[in-house]
Amino acid sequence: MTVPKFALYENAEAALGKSKAEAVVIGVLQGEKAPALAPGAEAVDAAFDGKLESVLSALGASGKAEEITKLPALGKLTADVVLAVGLGKPDDDGSVTQEQIRRAAGAAGRALAGSARALVVLSSLDLQGAVEGIALGAYKFTEYKSSPGDAPVAAVDFVQPAGGQTKAHKATLKAATAIAEAVLTTRDLINTPPNDLFPASFAERAKKLAEAADLEFEVLDEKALKRKGFGGILGVGGGSSRPPRLLRVSYKGPKAAKKVALVGKGITFDSGGISIKPAAGMDHMTSDMSGAAAVLASVVLAAKLKYPLEVTAHIPLAENLPSGTSYRPGDVLNMYGGKTVEVLNTDAEGRLVLADAIVRAAEEDPDYLIETSTLTGAQVVALGNRTAGIMGSDEFRDRVAASAQATGEGGWPMPLPEELRGELDSRLADLANVTGQRWGGMLAAGIFLREFVADGLPWAHIDIAGPSFNTGSPWGYTGKGGTGVPVRTIAAVLADIAENG
Repeated sequence: MTVPKFALYENAEAALGKSKAEAVVIGVLQGEKAPALAPGAEAVDAAFDGKLESVLSALGASGKAEEITKLPALGKLTADVVLAVGLGKPDDDGSVTQEQIRRAAGAAGRALAGSARALVVLSSLDLQGAVEGIALGAYKFTEYKSSPGDAPVAAVDFVQPAGGQTKAHKATLKAATAIAEAVLTTRDLINTPPNDLFPASFAERAKKLAEAADLEFEVLDEKALKRKGFGGILGVGGGSSRPPRLLRVSYKGPKAAKKVALVGKGITFDSGGISIKPAAGMDHMTSDMSGAAAVLASVVLAAKLKYPLEVTAHIPLAENLPSGTSYRPGDVLNMYGGKTVEVLNTDAEGRLVLADAIVRAAEEDPDYLIETSTLTGAQVVALGNRTAGIMGSDEFRDRVAASAQATGEGGWPMPLPEELRGELDSRLADLANVTGQRWGGMLAAGIFLREFVADGLPWAHIDIAGPSFNTGSPWGYTGKGGTGVPVRTIAAVLADIAENG
């Protein structure tokens, strides 16, 4: 899936005169008694003799967030339709946030399905938010549908914000487009069914992406994994006829001053293994490789945006299935790097493949390590389906959480309480893969991963069990299925490190 073809206009008047759009997208604010046009819609309102607010009010528009109201242009514009999208309530000073714009643009992107071209004047408030929102909201995954329905909008013209240099706005458009492409790449991988996306085929797709971006690419197959001692990955993947893999995808930017390691969980399907999951909802476990997809897309994005960093993604891939060759509760695994782990539950498999990859990543002496995974159902219990739990070394954890909140992806810093470490003690091995009680499961998983992080390495673990996959109705710029979280967070952290070290 690619984003629509984008173009940029200096102002609304020029765009309305030159764009061949079929629909014009404007923003509407939620007022106390009636909707109000958002700034930037003045030229459209003028075409309606200044009566657009009254028309929208008569049509029942309120301006509430993501509300769509369509009205015919009646020959007053070259476009056929005006699509008014609600931004919700403004702040006390009348302003709206970038996330409000992003979500409104996302709702508009869905509503524009079937259109050949649209003009978005909403972008005059915030170009990045509008571009990302339109691109992500328009996304549809139809590869397996014989009747895919209306195609996403093919081309979109944006009005740039007033002030500033057009060159800077073009750079914003380029960056926002690249970020959206990375999110859509992630969504495509997540939404591909597990009979077509398994460790070897994921590796093949990753290789094509790496080659297209001129990145270093390495893959370890099951023989190499055994030879090098990756006991966690081999243990989890041992029950499947499709053996595991470990990928390394690396970018070195111009004048790279810092090294960032990315690690993402790549369980291409998770049945729970011998500790099998309930049947209800097991189909959602096709998304258990969301972390792997996100870090793969993120390193490609780093290359596209030419960050002055060295960014390397380490991606462990396995299927967790029950069979005569599966690992068992009670097994002891010899992990990469020398630690041993007693398996008490084969459905706590993600932390085992991640532990191997984290140790491997730390061997390259990165300055920072970011790991993301659909790791625990406890994350959903604690924080719901839209807020990731972020753990790690305190300062870097908070830095990552701030970026997650700033991008609109959301995330909350969580502690790693020392008293939980004793719950991971094993009678046989260095540690067990789960505790013996149900409380604090997300935090215990973070503590387990900490055991494999090199001393002194700033690191963050982003648990995206809920936010990575939307099982409900579309909202904002998020459709059903894979969401692409936390690609935009990682992009923001990389940009922060590139600028501030």
